Amino acid sequence: MKRLGLLVTASLMWGEDSFITQYEYGQMLYNTPRGIGCVHCHGAHGEGAKIATYKEDGKRVELRGPDIRKVSIGTLKKSLVKRHRIMPTYFLTDSEIEALYYYLHTPQESE
Repeated sequence: MKRLGLLVTASLMWGEDSFITQYEYGQMLYNTPRGIGCVHCHGAHGEGAKIATYKEDGKRVELRGPDIRKVSIGTLKKSLVKRHRIMPTYFLTDSEIEALYYYLHTPQESE
């Protein structure tokens, strides 16, 4: 928990003396924001991913997480604060949502 507090503090300042970049913070949140990451349903970089396959009325149905790479910051914020049938509620701060948006909209840094 102490580390999370440090990361939240770091998220408020992205200057040269920050130990983590906004991209790295967004990447960390994307992969494990509150125990289960966005990556599991939205893919490695927001492109969408298969969540599950099941049968309904004898037909094969595939449940997929949507592509979120081109959503606006406003749409992302609205989506992350409302309840969904399938997606967990993460209770992210504006700063965390902005870091996620930055991660999704910045060319991939070497990992």
